[in-house]
Amino acid sequence: MAEGHNSVKEVPTHTETIEKAQSLDHSPTNEIYGFEAELAALPDGYYTSRFFLGTFLATGLAIMCGTGAFGFAAPILGVINADIGPDGRYVWISLVYNAVLAVFLSPVGRLSDIFGRRYFFVGGALVAIIGSIVCATAKDIPTLIGGNVLLAAATATQLSFHFVVGELVPMRHRYVAIGVTYAFTYGSSGMGPAISTSFITYYPSVGWRGVYWLLLAMNTAAFLCWTAFYFPPTFDEKHKNDENRSKLYWLKHFDWIGTFLFAGGFIVFLMGLSWGGSVYPWKSAAVISAIVVGFVVLVIFVLYEIYAPLKEPLIPMHLFKNGRWVAAVILLGLGAGVYYAFAIIWPAQAAVLYGNGNAVRVGYMSTIIGIGIITGQIAAGFLAVPIGKTRYQCMGVFLIGGIFLGSAAVSNVGNFGTTVALIFLGCFFIGWNESICLANATILVKDQREIGVAGGTAGSVRAAICAVLVAIYVSIMTNRLGETIPAQVPPALVKAGLPAESVPAFLQALQLGADALSAVPGATEAIIAIGSRAYQNASADAYRTVYLSTIAFSGLAVILTWWAPNTDELMSEKVAATLHHEAQNLDGKLKETVAV
Repeated sequence: MAEGHNSVKEVPTHTETIEKAQSLDHSPTNEIYGFEAELAALPDGYYTSRFFLGTFLATGLAIMCGTGAFGFAAPILGVINADIGPDGRYVWISLVYNAVLAVFLSPVGRLSDIFGRRYFFVGGALVAIIGSIVCATAKDIPTLIGGNVLLAAATATQLSFHFVVGELVPMRHRYVAIGVTYAFTYGSSGMGPAISTSFITYYPSVGWRGVYWLLLAMNTAAFLCWTAFYFPPTFDEKHKNDENRSKLYWLKHFDWIGTFLFAGGFIVFLMGLSWGGSVYPWKSAAVISAIVVGFVVLVIFVLYEIYAPLKEPLIPMHLFKNGRWVAAVILLGLGAGVYYAFAIIWPAQAAVLYGNGNAVRVGYMSTIIGIGIITGQIAAGFLAVPIGKTRYQCMGVFLIGGIFLGSAAVSNVGNFGTTVALIFLGCFFIGWNESICLANATILVKDQREIGVAGGTAGSVRAAICAVLVAIYVSIMTNRLGETIPAQVPPALVKAGLPAESVPAFLQALQLGADALSAVPGATEAIIAIGSRAYQNASADAYRTVYLSTIAFSGLAVILTWWAPNTDELMSEKVAATLHHEAQNLDGKLKETVAV
């Protein structure tokens, strides 16, 4: 981001800059408006000052914490349950995280658009600190679940980095800003499984609690950065030209009923999807009623937002009249669903086919999904603008990524290298798509003063699509394992000489390790080897079906990319918001800027 300031010059006043921006905003060739400034109007050293760099560091640490809250714990839920359980409710540790996160994203975006972002993000970091302490010191599963509710609520601010960073940089640099921010997640969603298993294996005195102590340290650092450096436009600055400047007025007219309908319907709907095939059978009354009731309430919410005389709706429905924005958001969800689904499926596959009972090895193998996605996200950040034609980029990367993921169906016990290469490349190209679409979810907002609610709504839609895809992929995996293992393993065991009455015990012991297998009546080394290989082959057949099922969703995404937007004409030097402490130049002299 070239600053181009070598001498002190007069900086336009706020009113002058806004009038200039508005005259540019409503030109026939540009339908995006609501900017605060042009890059040329910013003071010397704006993008190298401690306030901007500190804010950028805060967003990076925050997204690392937010993704780590899920990525660190998800691979070791069984270990956690064995230590402070057993409690059948332990699956809620991850279920509540996704549900609470999805519900909080839109309100955080909308409320911070109205009241200013600073204290939402400072407060979110503080809640994350409390949640980390609760989780790290939890003595039972219900307490740990409660701690994850706090972490999920905080993650709604941490994963809102795309509009925090996006509004502070010129339009043409938003792809880069988001790509660079994603680099921070190498240490969480990338290396998360390896970090978790390493704590358990090499530091047993700390064990799984180590991941939450690590989160506490990172959340504390993020809190300090938000507090010290993040000074976006305040409530008074946002509303200085409004007729009603009272916070009480905005609180009174905020869409509280819509917020209740949205939260209630979304939580119930997502929980129903999450329960299906894992906590309860899909045909159970709990799953069906939750999905139906949640969906009906969401329909009521949409109708309420459309027809109720609301002054400040939670989600302005006109966002969905913007076809290019809607296309970007749907493609964002379809791409992100690959990460969340395969972050669950691949570690299970790696443990059975390639782990050889080595938990640390499985942990490192499990990083392939996150590292592949993140690498693609970063590459897109730097290359999206130089290549241009983001519509065709989305078409190409989704097609290529879908081909690689579908081709991973060839995986078996003997082709570890091929499987890893196919999965990594598939995730790389899917990550490329996600970075472009996440940036577009802010770039394509017609009124850039609504960048928060648009970005938050995009996050909620993304979460809903991810929940659907995770439910489908996990259900396919579970059902196929339930078919292939009983069909292939028992006959192989009986043929090898294991007594038929010992087969159920052998199948159960497969989940417990070598010692449990040796204790099965009638089991010999040869029988254990034959049975284990039959189990691996049966599992490979089940996972093959999962990879083949990705073809349907990849095909749908490729079709939808026909409506993906090109953004070349929007790559301007306009800035949606400024940090008002950036008014100090490198010499420490106060300059008048557009933010004051």
